[in-house]
Amino acid sequence: MTIQTTSRYVTRNPDILQGEPIIAGTRTTIRAIVSLWRLGTAPEEIPTHLPHLTLAQIFDALSFYLDNQAEINDYIERNHIPDEKVHPSVKAVIG
Repeated sequence: MTIQTTSRYVTRNPDILQGEPIIAGTRTTIRAIVSLWRLGTAPEEIPTHLPHLTLAQIFDALSFYLDNQAEINDYIERNHIPDEKVHPSVKAVIG
């Protein structure tokens, strides 16, 4: 097992999500943080949705994203759930 630290809070571990960038000490992907941000959630509000993360971790994740957009966008695209597969009750909540 080789753990690669890429920034203060962002790391990769081949044993966790096949090495997708995550916040160190968690299984929270950079993709998850970026997805919230791209939906219009202010960085300061993201800990409301992911309360186990600090604001410093959020900003580091966004900084990592800005330096690695193509890679993270690829993870986002590969994990996108088509609209027709989203349950109606979930669609009602996310509007």
